[in-house]
Parts: sequence; C-alpha cells; structure tokens
Amino acid sequence: MRYLTLSDGATVPILGLGTWNMGERRSRGAEVVAALRLGIELGMTLIDTAEMYADGGAEEVVSAAIAGRRDQVFLVSKVYPDNASRRKMAAACERSLKRLGTDRLDLYLLHWRGGVPLAETVEAFEALRAAGKIRRWGVSNFDVADMAELWRIADGRHCAANQVLFNLMRRGIEAKLMPWCRSERVPIMAYSPIEQGRLLNKPALKKLAAARGVTPARVALAWLLRQDGVIVIPKAADPDHVRDNRAALDLDLTAEEAAELDRAFPRPREGRLEML
Repeated sequence: MRYLTLSDGATVPILGLGTWNMGERRSRGAEVVAALRLGIELGMTLIDTAEMYADGGAEEVVSAAIAGRRDQVFLVSKVYPDNASRRKMAAACERSLKRLGTDRLDLYLLHWRGGVPLAETVEAFEALRAAGKIRRWGVSNFDVADMAELWRIADGRHCAANQVLFNLMRRGIEAKLMPWCRSERVPIMAYSPIEQGRLLNKPALKKLAAARGVTPARVALAWLLRQDGVIVIPKAADPDHVRDNRAALDLDLTAEEAAELDRAFPRPREGRLEML
C-alpha cells in the first residue's frame, strides 16, 4: 500500500473503499460487508460514506464491516448541505456516528455547497472537532472559487481534503483546481473513478488493458493512482472486484501507455469541475 500524508501528519492509503449505491439492497448486505472487510485486510483502510447514501443505509453497512476493527480504519462521512449549519450539524453528525457504531469520524465532509454560509459551516465543523466528534473536516464538490472563498474564512484553512469527480473521462480539475489544491497541500479524493462503469467500454482503455492482460478498471485506477496528492475511492461490492481494485496499485503504466491514454482521453483546455 502507498500512503499520503495529511497536513496534520496523519497518513492515509491512497486507495480506499467507496460506498455510493451501497445499502439499498439489504439482501446483499452480507456480501457487501464481506467485500469491505476484505478491502480492509488488503490495506484499503480508508472507507468513504455519507448520510445521503441509501438514507443512512450505507453507513449501517460500514458499521457491520468495521465492527471490532474500528481502530484500523480511517472513516470518512459526509453531511448534507441543509444540515451544515450551527443548529443542525451536531445532530446530523450524531446520527451518522450512531449508524456507524463509532464515537468519532476521522474526516467529515460537506457533501456539496448549499444555502448555509460557509463561515457558519466552518464554525460548526470546528465545534465538532473541539468536542472530539470528528478528527478533521473537509469539503466535496468545491471548485477553485469555492476553495478560495473558504481560504478567506477564519479557520477555513483547516480543510483537510476536497472530494471531487475525477477520472479519465472527467479531467476538468487538472486545469485549475488540481494545481490550486497541490499548492495549498489539500489532498483530492477522486470519486466515481471508473465513471460508474461507463468508462470500461471505451475502446482505447479496453485495448490497453488487453495488451497488459488486466481489466479496464485496473488500468483506469492505475492512471488515477499515478497522480500526486490524489486518493482514489472506488466502490466494490464483491471480493473479486475488491482484489482487482487493489491490484491497480501494482500496475505501473509506462510513459508510452500514459501518453496513449492522454490522447484517447484529452484534458480539456479550459477545465471546470463536474459533478455526478
């Protein structure tokens, strides 16, 4: 496993476990729990979830997966924008903690910007941090202008990460947001790294994967894992998928292969942040 160091000195794996679209089908609960536990055993100890996912169902699945091994896991959850106020955030966090079966989050993210002023959200995050309910806080789906606004707020620079859409098909952040985050030492967490499966049928990706004798998903993840300051959080609901994701860490793309992917999936000249 390879690790990234956060601004407070904590280290986290650059390949973790996403849980978007988990928790809806209760009949698959045992299989999903087993997949998450396997991921932890393979070193993918960062788990990302949210109160939004399956209306808390994903957090409950994560709770079952981390039972008895909470201290091995770097646990991330996200708060709805409507709950990101002084009045509502503490209660929202408590609900997430209860569903997750834990007393603290390692990272708590604002899921996207809403109507609550950023300064008020930062105050609410800092209150939770002071109370020991969260170790760190961050944001999700923030573009450069959002980050610059956050940086002008008192304690805004305590932001520990920005989780955004980033994959071979969605490279807009490379133009401005990624350089900004790198300059300010804010890690990027890449969600939907295979575009919810839509990326896997692209001819150029399939061709390169076939030449290397690996899956297209492994190539797509390996490309992301080459990027400095990026944490990748693919979802995997079965053991074979988890093992294939983990194997992406061991796939070293050559300069020629990376250039081939750049040609097939060119970076937009004037990039912007996209969302799913």
